[in-house]
Amino acid sequence: MSGIDVQAIKAEVVKCHDTLELIKLEIRKVLIGQDELLSRLLMALLTGGHVLLEGVPGLAKTTAIKALAGSVQCKFQRIQFTPDLLPADLIGTLIYNPRDGNFTTKKGPIFANLILADEINRAPSKVQSALLEAMQEHQVTIGEQTFPLDDPFLVLATQNPIEQEGTYPLPEAQVDRFMLKVIVGYPKKTEERQVVELALSESTRPINAVLTPADIKQMRSLVKRIYMDDKVKDYVLELVTATRDPAAYKLEALKNLIEYGASPRASIYLCLAAQASAFLNGRGFVTPQDVKDVACDVLRHRVILSYEAEAEEKTPEMVVKQILDSVPVP
Repeated sequence: MSGIDVQAIKAEVVKCHDTLELIKLEIRKVLIGQDELLSRLLMALLTGGHVLLEGVPGLAKTTAIKALAGSVQCKFQRIQFTPDLLPADLIGTLIYNPRDGNFTTKKGPIFANLILADEINRAPSKVQSALLEAMQEHQVTIGEQTFPLDDPFLVLATQNPIEQEGTYPLPEAQVDRFMLKVIVGYPKKTEERQVVELALSESTRPINAVLTPADIKQMRSLVKRIYMDDKVKDYVLELVTATRDPAAYKLEALKNLIEYGASPRASIYLCLAAQASAFLNGRGFVTPQDVKDVACDVLRHRVILSYEAEAEEKTPEMVVKQILDSVPVP
């Protein structure tokens, strides 16, 4: 911990918490319950990592993302993904001008700060591939020209479970670019009662923008400075390595269940998400519990199961939980 003033970092984190509470208050005007969903969206905002929300229709996925966008003073675009969507509808295209024989560039809706990719798995693979460059390199190529995207740039995507009609499974390369995959469940009965009351009331509460792009950049810089001990970093690497070589961690039962383990991107995002978790909890340092809290959301879409696992009705969550229970905590 030499050279790092954890108390000074904590003091800065505490200062930022008032702003975070304002954002939560604005989002809570329209979002009832779904605490984990809200915390994961804030983690995305604090780290710049893209988020994939999965759940059946009607669980406030789109509402939550629109509320987050409304609380930030930056450009927001909602893109409804459909089976007939073309890459040009997403990134833009070249338009020919017959008067002078030149082409002009018409930029698509991807040129914004916050992108809501609604029902992302209802569009075909050629549209998904158009997103790859934007999500990783924060740039878009139209014709022979490459255009940088705005900063901050964040993709918040929703998808329906792939068992539903008219859905396409996302390519592994694209799924890996999402820092978190969050499964959105049904609300509790008491929360659903509040949802119904809110929907039936005539009053609407507008969401106010309380955060500027400069605030976001400042908080992202602070999140990366949150202290992470070498033992915690090693713990992250142990968890990720266990998905690739479970036998080395006395997890022989998982050897035939995992087809592919998590990529190095998982190690990076697990560290970042753990730092964001510490930030949201008002600490200037990361604990192993921060890592455990976010591990499932970071790893569930990166651990590819075998046919044998599917036949045994195993889920990635079960596999990740078994790894978390087996790898020693520092």
